[in-house]
Amino acid sequence: MKDNYLTVTALTKYLKRKLDTDPHLKNIWLKGEISNFKHHSRGHMYLTIKDDQTRIQAVMFAGNNRFLKFMPENGMKVLIKGEISIFEAYGQYQLYIQNMEPDGIGALYLAFEQLKEKLHKKGYFDQQYKKKIPVHPKHIGVITSPTGAAVRDIITTIKRRYPIVSLTVIPVLVQGQNAANSIKQAIDKANEKAMFDVLIVGRGGGSIEELWSFNEEIVAEAIFRSSIPVISAVGHETDLTISDFVADMRAPTPTGAAELAVPSHIELKERITMLRRSVKKEMTRKVLQEERQIQRIKDSYAFRYPQLLLKQKEQELDHSVGNLQKSASNYVKQTEKAYQDLFKRLLAQHPKKQIQQSHNELNQLTKRQKYYMNLLIEQGSNQLRNTIDKLTLVNPLAIMQRGFAIPYTQRGNIIKSTKQVKEKDSITLHMADGRLSCYVEEIEEEHNGGKE
Repeated sequence: MKDNYLTVTALTKYLKRKLDTDPHLKNIWLKGEISNFKHHSRGHMYLTIKDDQTRIQAVMFAGNNRFLKFMPENGMKVLIKGEISIFEAYGQYQLYIQNMEPDGIGALYLAFEQLKEKLHKKGYFDQQYKKKIPVHPKHIGVITSPTGAAVRDIITTIKRRYPIVSLTVIPVLVQGQNAANSIKQAIDKANEKAMFDVLIVGRGGGSIEELWSFNEEIVAEAIFRSSIPVISAVGHETDLTISDFVADMRAPTPTGAAELAVPSHIELKERITMLRRSVKKEMTRKVLQEERQIQRIKDSYAFRYPQLLLKQKEQELDHSVGNLQKSASNYVKQTEKAYQDLFKRLLAQHPKKQIQQSHNELNQLTKRQKYYMNLLIEQGSNQLRNTIDKLTLVNPLAIMQRGFAIPYTQRGNIIKSTKQVKEKDSITLHMADGRLSCYVEEIEEEHNGGKE
């Protein structure tokens, strides 16, 4: 019973073999919208193709996508040719894309617009990088097919318009798979030689596929890097390529490029003739103008009466000299006055004078200090004498010298009242010049000045 079971690998291989042998799945034409787009570093493209209801995984290997003229993007609607098979590792079926084109617009148009936008963002079309085409080139390099009609038109036109210029044709392929690289190498080689004043890069008219080499990025980069000014001349006037945007100047046709590269010797001769006429006319006018000027000078007052003019000028000179001397004298006086004022101010502010003034002020302050000190001492002395006089009046010794004595008991107490002593008591009288020992014989008391 167990032999009836299949392995996953066996089932997957069986289904893959069935799908690979189905002729209807070997040539699938499919349209849808790109999502989950991823460009692997090895060049393979992995994406999902979807519509409103379902989706399918898809892969476009590098061997197939290297021929794409445009870069797929998420959200882009595309037309796809491929085959269905199974990716065994995941056991899922997927679409192996062989060719892919944008749905609605051509692949070349989309590639043109994508590269144009890319180079525009990089600044390849900016006017600031445009080099000026020399007016009178000495050597022109023509990068085009040596067998096309364009090179004949360019050579014929240049030789007819400006035969003295040197012309070198650098042959290149102008269509086909190797054309872009051929044009790029020719531009680089011309820059390495550094012998050209201007380069004409172009070809005659053709379909967009035939002109496509001039829409390749390597050609645009070579033109942008070129140190030699480049005139782009691709196809007819209505044809517009990436090279036309990058070049320093675009010509509508190869013949137009030749006309832009060199001036016409006929036009130059006509211009020289016209310039000669203009110069002759201008010289004649200038001579007449100068003659009239000379005649006006001859008729002028100075030439007719030079001595009078000289006298007048001498008088004016004297007047001017007088004014000058007066001005000089005034200036000297003003300067001297200013100098004296400054000198006075300097003397007034001289350090010695400042010191002397400070010294005088110090003396004045010293005198005033001494005066007030003496005044204070005198006032103090007077006050002291008054105080001494007042103290002298109440000094007991002074009172005693006027004949008064102070009585003391035997115990040394001052006797202020008769009641402190009794008859027969011994007392001591202190005099100004000594003591007296006394004996109380009788006591008489007085009240209110009378006796009791």
